[in-house]
Amino acid sequence: MIFVGEGALLRRAVTHAAGHGHPVDLVCSADPLDAAAADAPHLAAADVNAHADTLSRAATDGIVWSLNNRQIFREPLLRAEGLRIVNIHNGLLPRHRGLPSVAVLFALLNGDTEYGATAHEVDAGIDTGPVLAERRFPIGPEDRYHHVMLRGIRACQALFEQILPVVAAGTAHPEPVAAAEPSAYYGLRALDRLHTYRDHPAYPRATDLGPFAAHAPEVTRALLGSPAPASSS
Repeated sequence: MIFVGEGALLRRAVTHAAGHGHPVDLVCSADPLDAAAADAPHLAAADVNAHADTLSRAATDGIVWSLNNRQIFREPLLRAEGLRIVNIHNGLLPRHRGLPSVAVLFALLNGDTEYGATAHEVDAGIDTGPVLAERRFPIGPEDRYHHVMLRGIRACQALFEQILPVVAAGTAHPEPVAAAEPSAYYGLRALDRLHTYRDHPAYPRATDLGPFAAHAPEVTRALLGSPAPASSS
């Protein structure tokens, strides 16, 4: 199997897979150390889609994992014969499509009472492929951005470890989708309207990035560019 992504979440997944006897054929990330635990080949690719032939040749089982991955899979990788791409998404789909750093922010502003992680097959859309499994957790009335983000990351890791055996065995199948489940996409453009929420009662906790400020630069920039919250006096 092949891994595409970055950061601690990717590295933990690679380590877990290798430690449980799954073949790690290639790790595509910015840091070569991500592949070290599995003693696997490493590929630093600004655009993984440009290396479709490399991935096709490397994958012994045809499985490509996407974890904490900001790259969007496109042709010709999507139609590469024999590859199945599974993304572990920080957020519940289809409610929290897009960038997790932005989705968490708006989940709090929108008053969502649940968040979580979703495993889904990748198709030509963004976070629109068939859902294979999910893990949910409640959002409490006092939870802040950094609380929800951390729980989301932990849910992603737990979900990967849960679904890894069935994906490897080829027995993971799409779950039924609730017809009433809303769909929303949170990309960079969603941040353009962040300033309109400055008087929202949830704004202080929704924008309390805590230790994730360094890992969500797009949100940090939007906050710095937003008008200051109205004075309570």
